[in-house]
Amino acid sequence: MSDVTVKIKDREGVVHEIAAPTDMSMNLMEVIRAYELAEEGTIGVCGGMAMCASCQVYVVNGAENLTEMGDEEDAMLGEAFHTRDNSRLGCQIHITE
Repeated sequence: MSDVTVKIKDREGVVHEIAAPTDMSMNLMEVIRAYELAEEGTIGVCGGMAMCASCQVYVVNGAENLTEMGDEEDAMLGEAFHTRDNSRLGCQIHITE
């Protein structure tokens, strides 16, 4: 397997083009934390259990390639602030080719 290129716009509007590994079973929230694209303690507060929505992201491109949203993720986004039609939890987006 190889890395995939992901473009992430942080909360300040800065776009980061990063290489995300497909062979480490990481999710998007973990990649964002690994690259330190969010302040410590502001993302993945629940540890990636789909219980806090601190890793909410807006998927702009490629949503059709993602796994379908599960009930737990849908329920958590239903309680979150600033959601949009393209909102997902980064902890539920697994990095694959």
